[in-house]
Amino acid sequence: MLLPLFLLNTAFAQQNPQVTISNGQLQGTYDASTGIYSYKGIPYALPPVGNLRWKEPQSPANWSGVLKAVHFSHMPMQKRIYSDMIFRADTMSEDCLYLNVWTPAKSGGEKLPVLVYFYGGGFVAGDGSESRYDGESLAQKGIVTVTINYRLGIFGFFAHPELSKESPHNASGNYGLLDQHAALLWVKANIAAFGGDPEKVTIAGESAGSFSVCAQVLSPISKGLFSGAIGESGGFSKMNPLSTGENGGLAFAKSAGVNSLADLRALSASQLLDLASKPGAWRFPSLIDGYFFTKQPIETLEAGEEMHVPVLVGWNSAEVPYQAFTGGDMPTPENYAKKIKQRYGADSATVLKLFPGNTQDEVIKSATALASDNFIVYGTWKWADMQAKTSGNPVYRYIFSCPRPPEVGKTAETPGKLPPAMVGASHASEIEFALGNLSSNKVYAWTPNDYKVSTTMEEYFANFIKTGNPNGKGLPKWKPNTKGSPVNYMDIDVKTKLEPETEGDRFLFLDKLNTK
Repeated sequence: MLLPLFLLNTAFAQQNPQVTISNGQLQGTYDASTGIYSYKGIPYALPPVGNLRWKEPQSPANWSGVLKAVHFSHMPMQKRIYSDMIFRADTMSEDCLYLNVWTPAKSGGEKLPVLVYFYGGGFVAGDGSESRYDGESLAQKGIVTVTINYRLGIFGFFAHPELSKESPHNASGNYGLLDQHAALLWVKANIAAFGGDPEKVTIAGESAGSFSVCAQVLSPISKGLFSGAIGESGGFSKMNPLSTGENGGLAFAKSAGVNSLADLRALSASQLLDLASKPGAWRFPSLIDGYFFTKQPIETLEAGEEMHVPVLVGWNSAEVPYQAFTGGDMPTPENYAKKIKQRYGADSATVLKLFPGNTQDEVIKSATALASDNFIVYGTWKWADMQAKTSGNPVYRYIFSCPRPPEVGKTAETPGKLPPAMVGASHASEIEFALGNLSSNKVYAWTPNDYKVSTTMEEYFANFIKTGNPNGKGLPKWKPNTKGSPVNYMDIDVKTKLEPETEGDRFLFLDKLNTK
């Protein structure tokens, strides 16, 4: 029996969904088991190649016909640095400015809330195709979810006097952050076609992605492009002037035996990546370029010139292990005190009071906290603290405390000569929990308690994306921090609960050290 033509057309449209955006038509895919439509590898800027290498992103070209958006694009140029990154893109290229959209909307105009997620990786690695960032789970909660690619390393953060001279803004460096800004402009112009509300956009990210969120909150050129921000472990505290970056660019060119900007652009992407990846060859600084950043972060925050939006921000209970501070020494009180004296000199007594180490267990706890603070916690705290004081909007702070379970087929660490390396939740371990993607990570033997924590954290995130407030039915009440309010944080674990801050003195002390 033949099906009526309209039924055939309906079935085709569902399995081969199409949307029309400002540059042309796109064809995506539909997952009948979840009810989610996805569009992958959508260009949001021209390929930054040739003379567009080290230029701010340019508007994408229009196309004719229907562009198939069914595969992840090229990942940005990078070395294999982090073993926990599981990419689904199978190619790497300088031509990397693409984004991906997951949506539950059956038509445009549904005005669903939107999440735009920036990946982590130290600004030298990462890709929007990573399975831990997959947007399907949040899309099932009624959120249009977007992941983007942005330029990394030498391609995304290289400054040079010739680049500043040719820029209409007399600026260079920060290209990766400008890519993110361009993606937000694309979302503003096009997300309604996917059922999203361009006036209800939340940006989020972890580690370098959280630094990116902080950067967009601080940048004068991103005002009005989003209505909420989520930062997971990362926030700017200090940056270098443009001249520092330009001098670094000149030194890199000299070490590479290249005499001009034209010669640098003539190098292949692989050659450039190899040259920049040599030990000590080049390291990008975050720059006050006079365009994307106009002043130090603390100056922007003190003046209340950051984006005045609700913020949800926090860090993990053990971002890095205690060995990051103690080195290879046994974590004894004697060794710990020696390290403190070497590092902090005249301030040693104060440090030992705030981070005591009278027993091995206390040393492990304090050294973990001190190493984590110096690594990433202090900057995140500073952003959260100042944002709450000057933005006039709520700041919801958390600490994620649920450690990963053992890897599949392995058991938990057993006591030996050295105690366990990690006590608590390590850096980046919350991503799969927050975005509802535990099942996509086959490395760890996830337990029912892990899924319970993930449900709680994802619900908080989803509520915040929808309303600017993480609270919802069945969840522990989360009180925000605002100017003059008691400072609280949500301890996210198997037994999630709101806690008063009791370690403010430790952050205030580190604040004094960082502002000397």
